[in-house]
Amino acid sequence: MPKHNNDRLQGTLDLLVLKILDRSGAQHGYAIAQRIHQATSDSLRIEEGSLYPALQRMTHEKWLKAQWGTTDSGRKARFYTITAAGRRQLDEEERRWLTLTDAVNKALRFA
Repeated sequence: MPKHNNDRLQGTLDLLVLKILDRSGAQHGYAIAQRIHQATSDSLRIEEGSLYPALQRMTHEKWLKAQWGTTDSGRKARFYTITAAGRRQLDEEERRWLTLTDAVNKALRFA
């Protein structure tokens, strides 16, 4: 049975969320998921069952700060912002991602 396209996303969600919040400022969960979807030309869809536990974990790790606010449509939602610790983690995640993708590219060229 072929793997689902989003299986490749496992382990990169932190990187994507931290990068979006670093560039865009405070966002609620649905907006983060939509931004990932849009930025990847509809290639990646983040399910609520993956996103919200990740946001909660990253908040617990102090990479994100959460506070209640109101969306443009008037709904109450938690808005997330990246912290200084989150920016340090983002740097580390980006470094790891580049190392991994470089290694995979080399393996694909020379395997």
